Amino acid sequence: MARGSGGGGGGGGGGGGRSNKESKAGVFFMATLVMWGVSVFFEILFNKRSELVPIIIGFFFFLSANVVVRNFVSRDPLFVNTSVSLLHSSITSASVVLILLSQWVENGVGKMLEHSQLVEVTWPWAYQALCFSCGYFAYDQWDMLLHGLYSGWIPSILVHHLVLLVCFTLALYRKVTINYLILTLICELHSVLLHVRKVRRMAGVRDAGSKIVKMEWFLNWLTFVFARFISHILITVKLVRDAPKFEKGMILPLALSGMAGMNLLNIFLGLDLFKAYRRERKSEKGHHNHHD
Repeated sequence: MARGSGGGGGGGGGGGGRSNKESKAGVFFMATLVMWGVSVFFEILFNKRSELVPIIIGFFFFLSANVVVRNFVSRDPLFVNTSVSLLHSSITSASVVLILLSQWVENGVGKMLEHSQLVEVTWPWAYQALCFSCGYFAYDQWDMLLHGLYSGWIPSILVHHLVLLVCFTLALYRKVTINYLILTLICELHSVLLHVRKVRRMAGVRDAGSKIVKMEWFLNWLTFVFARFISHILITVKLVRDAPKFEKGMILPLALSGMAGMNLLNIFLGLDLFKAYRRERKSEKGHHNHHD
């Protein structure tokens, strides 16, 4: 999932030096994560919802990846967290693309984007992919809370993960709008580039004039515009246009409020990305002037 696009040190390094408000925020979000976990285990164990097991598999898969990176690559909590996030984005974006391509070939764009297909039907492997991704967001929330990788007394990244966990889990419990949520996850294509940039900078590769970095920025902007910004706007437009087709209840209000939040976060992310791009370009010009 997308983080802020600033330099390699964002987030907050270890839990030391936290303000009282930040500590209270951490307690609140940890409590909500525990309650979410209890809810999932209750559904699996007592309501016999074995189809939700991929959530648990996803959580422990990314936790295991965390342990591997921490023991064999780097012990820096931010580097470990970003590396695992890169793994998630890569797996999820590949899964989503394969699911969408399969439906495109089988049914065509027109049928796969029908209201009934997006709300009532679940494409093959879409449910499992959403469960697996849900497990990642729970793991990531836990890892950020454990190592203090957030800042502010209302940390946007923790709010983002909590909203996603609530929306994803409710959809999984009720088995509705699964395909809509798969469409939203196409943004993970852009998250791959965000995490690559962050890992690259933490690894000390910061030459903004190099061809690799220029190509990375090109792909970063390309995927931001098409895989994140425009795709989420189109999903929101689709929800508004199909509003009369939704049954009365909380599905449409939750979907619209969730997309409104995503679109707002995309605007802030775009601004952060532009600032980061300008900083790197300014740094490159300063480097050239120094050598002239």
